[in-house]
Amino acid sequence: MSEETLTLTFTELRKGFLRLASRFLPNEEDANDALQEAFCRLWPRRHQINTRQEAEALTVTTVRNLCIDTLRRQHMQMVELDAERDAALTESAADKLEKEEQFHEVEQLIKKYLSPIQQTILKRKEYAGESIEIIARDLGMQPTAVRMQLSRARKIIRECYQNIHKHGTEK
Repeated sequence: MSEETLTLTFTELRKGFLRLASRFLPNEEDANDALQEAFCRLWPRRHQINTRQEAEALTVTTVRNLCIDTLRRQHMQMVELDAERDAALTESAADKLEKEEQFHEVEQLIKKYLSPIQQTILKRKEYAGESIEIIARDLGMQPTAVRMQLSRARKIIRECYQNIHKHGTEK
């Protein structure tokens, strides 16, 4: 594509590109900056762009991405450090201890009430973060069977945990 074609395409469609940028960025100056930056980024690639449609598509994508980047930068600048807020967000020692006790309690329920296959599936999914497909492949099962076992395991643990805290007895 010639330099003239890219320039002509950009010039003819500039208002539309500006409207696109303005949807993301309410500040007109930021929208114009994004548009100018998009053109500057595309200019070195002008010989790789073959058609007007390709130039338009690349410009739209570039403008959109630049606007998103601008919004991210603005958001990051708006977040100020606040020692009081940050201190309030940290867990107290009592909260940490309570969570550890709950975690230990759930682990005991897993060992006591789940079959070995359910234990394996639950630990690999929840603790290791593995996908259903990988677990199924490794265990020689269908993904639907793994999902069913995982669902049953979660239900058993949830019911046991609720019974303990509601009635003081397991299952």
